[in-house]
Amino acid sequence: MPMHSPSITTVRTPGRIHADVQPKAAGRLFFIDNIRVLLTIQVLLFHLVIIYAGTGSWFYEEGREDFLTGALGAWFVTVSQAYFMGLFLLISAYFVPGAYDRKGPHHFLKDRLIRLGIPLVVYCWILRPPMVYLYLRSIQGLRLSWWRYFPSEYFKSNAVLGAGPLWFVETLLIFTILYVLWRLLSGPGTPSPAVETRFPSNVSVALCALLLGLAGFLVRLWRPIEWSYVPLNLQLPFFAQYLFLFMLGLIGYRRNWLASLSDAAGRLWLGIGLLMILFFWPLALAGDMATSLDPFLGGCHWQALAYALWESFLCLGMCIGLIYAFRRYSHGQGKLARLLSRNAYAAYLVHGPVITVVALAGRDVMFHPLAKFGLASLVAAPLCFGLSCLIRKLPYADRIL
Repeated sequence: MPMHSPSITTVRTPGRIHADVQPKAAGRLFFIDNIRVLLTIQVLLFHLVIIYAGTGSWFYEEGREDFLTGALGAWFVTVSQAYFMGLFLLISAYFVPGAYDRKGPHHFLKDRLIRLGIPLVVYCWILRPPMVYLYLRSIQGLRLSWWRYFPSEYFKSNAVLGAGPLWFVETLLIFTILYVLWRLLSGPGTPSPAVETRFPSNVSVALCALLLGLAGFLVRLWRPIEWSYVPLNLQLPFFAQYLFLFMLGLIGYRRNWLASLSDAAGRLWLGIGLLMILFFWPLALAGDMATSLDPFLGGCHWQALAYALWESFLCLGMCIGLIYAFRRYSHGQGKLARLLSRNAYAAYLVHGPVITVVALAGRDVMFHPLAKFGLASLVAAPLCFGLSCLIRKLPYADRIL
């Protein structure tokens, strides 16, 4: 997902602002690229945790061995789910208006269909079905030939558009198409940039978190967490957050919010985000999460409301806090960071098959699940980025990836 960077602009806001960050331009925003690398690795670890701790959903799981493994796995998965894909959408959306302005609707949409649509179709309808087939035959003992598997329910249930991690690419493509339609319906011409504005006040951010939490709670009265719209593999219980953060990215670009975020606000919200991460444990104990997760997933339960509010404050806290921290302390790139950044998108696309193969290769190793998770992470992460380097050397691959 291409990211573009800012021009030099003077913004006056209270508190210290890092001088190297100026959002509207044709270069790279290195600190945003670095966040994308972090999030890509976190997605990889997220799915590995599911494999070894059994918390969540992946088509190959070894399950949990003890209470500690399950508890730590649930903590990591729940905390990650609360913010990391929303932050991905926010930073992706931040650069959509500028790209649209430069390219126009036709070339912009064509570019997005190439960069998002082709990987989506190739992964879901070409790469994933044989991968699942090999797993079903070798691990589950499925006794079907490939030709009988192809028209079976096994194939149909796994060849869903947006299957696996590609739901995010599908969602980003849907949101982008909606943005193009909105721009076309709102009239021709390039909108003039908004006057540089201050980053929203802390009170405004807190109010947004409160309303976002309430919106998530209301959606989950209708559809609880773990429910998804199967034809497109869209987890609608999280879409209040996803849509909000995508729109926030669009608005933030016009208002130059990446530059106008003060260090004081960034530190505050990073602290709130970290506090919410730790607050998971009191919330889990008070709601008796060890006995049943159902009251947290949705419905008219105080646990569902508390969880939705916890999730929204953690989300905005970590989104703002990580943007501040990376802008302040990781605004440049060395050789390794550039290599990882160039290959982050392809690594995201291939990480599913890679971590599954790594896990299957080590399934007979008799280590504690947390030890196997650590070893698998050390093997899978370099493999994903290394494979991405090779794939991007193929003809025309760099145009897509």
